[in-house]
Amino acid sequence: MEPFSCDTFVALPPATIDNRIIFGKNSDRPCDEVQEVVYFPAAVHDNLKEQLKCTYIEINQVPETYAVVLSRPAWLWGAEMGANEHGVCIGNEAVWGREKVCDEEALLGMDLVRLGLERGDTAEKALDVIVDLLEKYGQGGNCSEGRMVFSYHNSFLIADRNEAWILETAGKYWAAEKVEEGVRNISNQLSITTKIDREHPDMRNYAKQRGWWDGRKAFDFAATYSYLDTAKMMISPGRYCEGYKLLNKHKGNITFETMVEILRDKPSGINMEGEFLTTASMVSILPQDSNLPCIHFFTGTPDPERSVFKPFIFVPNISQLLNTSSPTFEPEDSVEKKLQFNIKPDRRHPLYQKHQQALEILDNKMEKAKTMLDNMSKLEKELFKEMESILQNKHLHVDKIVNLFHQCTEDEIRIYKSNVSS
Repeated sequence: MEPFSCDTFVALPPATIDNRIIFGKNSDRPCDEVQEVVYFPAAVHDNLKEQLKCTYIEINQVPETYAVVLSRPAWLWGAEMGANEHGVCIGNEAVWGREKVCDEEALLGMDLVRLGLERGDTAEKALDVIVDLLEKYGQGGNCSEGRMVFSYHNSFLIADRNEAWILETAGKYWAAEKVEEGVRNISNQLSITTKIDREHPDMRNYAKQRGWWDGRKAFDFAATYSYLDTAKMMISPGRYCEGYKLLNKHKGNITFETMVEILRDKPSGINMEGEFLTTASMVSILPQDSNLPCIHFFTGTPDPERSVFKPFIFVPNISQLLNTSSPTFEPEDSVEKKLQFNIKPDRRHPLYQKHQQALEILDNKMEKAKTMLDNMSKLEKELFKEMESILQNKHLHVDKIVNLFHQCTEDEIRIYKSNVSS
């Protein structure tokens, strides 16, 4: 079982229908870790002397940040995945290779996800943000709350309405691949080979100095910076290959519902179970027509097969997402303090709590389980139909959308309550 084994996907025309880019990610984390879905509005920062506190370190703030919706482990500042008001989506993955992982506290890959979303209004600008911060501050620090000490390098899938980028890192070195059509996925391994569209200026020289590349044969990033046999990468057993197969199986007809089903796939290992499991999922519709809204679906709960994908659309004055926001703790209960004593506070948000109670019924009471799953499926289908109608009719009721995600979580909680109490 691979720890922290996430999978991120993107499908672009002509692999999709209706000129849409479809983004999806499963976040696979420790089974007891709570993931919250939170919204932060756009902001202007006048006092640039004031530093921005990320999970472990402080960095320079920028004059303006964009509105973002994030799915994140509730104990940290960054995010596993999310989107911004300009239709940029980012998901990250843990990767390892020849370059030593830094244990010193720096920016987490999850911090870089949020920073890319807050500061980049296109996929490539978000990439620029991430690599600039990587160069200035580095990546490192414990990626887990509590006793387990776990660090890694990161890969990112960054998408917007027009294109996607794969960004893979090894320490401060990186390579990026532009994706303009078809399908692409990343898992917990380097996957950029010889198609390198952007790179760290010293990446090849460093590889030569370390004896990883002779300077003569074609430069293959994944083969050079990891121990992969990239010739066998697409046929080897594992989630990267399985995810690629699932995308290709539906190539030409991929919809957001297709992506939801891929994230729910258990035989492939993409919907992970066990000590490390899929703790949250996200799917986004990014229409190439800028007159249409981007729609982002989040579960905010573990196991996408037994969760509801709920829509979020950026509009002004969005209601706070109270049902998926975890409790906050005073400064004395900070990450650093808690880790010193190996204490994990109770970070369960209201939706998570009710979902956990519902899971007990799903596991133990067959008749009730069927009723509840039917009701969850009905709610989700109604939401999918409603969102498709918005895209087809090109009409948005802004007053309703303000409360859209919050109302969806209320409806989901109502299903759980009715089955738990009956």
